Amino acid sequence: MSEDPTPVSDSPFRCEPSARDEAPQFVLPLVVRIEKAEPPARTDALETSARAVLTILADDRSAGEGEWAGVMRDWQDARIRKVVRRARGAEWRRAEALPGITVTGKSAEVRVFPPVPLDGWPKDLARLQVSGTDLDDPEPPVDADPGAPVLWLNPDLGMSAGKAMAQAGHAAQLAWWELSDEERAAWRDAGFPLAVRTADPSRWSELTGTGLPLVRDAGFTEIAPGSCTVVADHPALRREPHGPGRPAVTRSEQP
Repeated sequence: MSEDPTPVSDSPFRCEPSARDEAPQFVLPLVVRIEKAEPPARTDALETSARAVLTILADDRSAGEGEWAGVMRDWQDARIRKVVRRARGAEWRRAEALPGITVTGKSAEVRVFPPVPLDGWPKDLARLQVSGTDLDDPEPPVDADPGAPVLWLNPDLGMSAGKAMAQAGHAAQLAWWELSDEERAAWRDAGFPLAVRTADPSRWSELTGTGLPLVRDAGFTEIAPGSCTVVADHPALRREPHGPGRPAVTRSEQP
């Protein structure tokens, strides 16, 4: 497994205040298309949001000397904040005209944009609504494939679809950070298969103690600070003890 190059004293997985809080803060904008007549299914929107985050992380423009590389580094040097807004009709068309990537699921469309300063949103994104983004699943999701990555939601937390989409994106990103270059390439080449499911209450406490990446929310909206929201269960991270001679340690991020 690859090691995070960030020094332990300023690890992106630390929940307590650190130098990351002193850095300029950016946010990764995500916009979900919600047409009145045909809203996407909730689970598909969550999964598409997670894949959108992975897609921009893996994009050539986000690495090296790419056009988004600088702002992607600045964003990841601070807290990995994400905000989900909704759009339809002309709003969606204006959002699609801005630099970014649209990722399509079975029924959902999510566009992810390069990070922006907290107070520097483009006008066509700033005007979009962020609160009240909620969706339903017409039918219960099928059981997740145990051989594929699963982002497990805390069964004890009630989150709007927009909040849950951001949390799923956080979990996907933590899993990405933990993977080796070869494992990242394999996931990318497969099209970032993943599932988002709500964990069974009896299994949630077990999941949070496995050493898998764990999201702890900063508490800016909807839920209490420090709440554990999602566990990222990627098959490549299930090895015990996460590499020869290394104990399993729960990695977490408070975006």
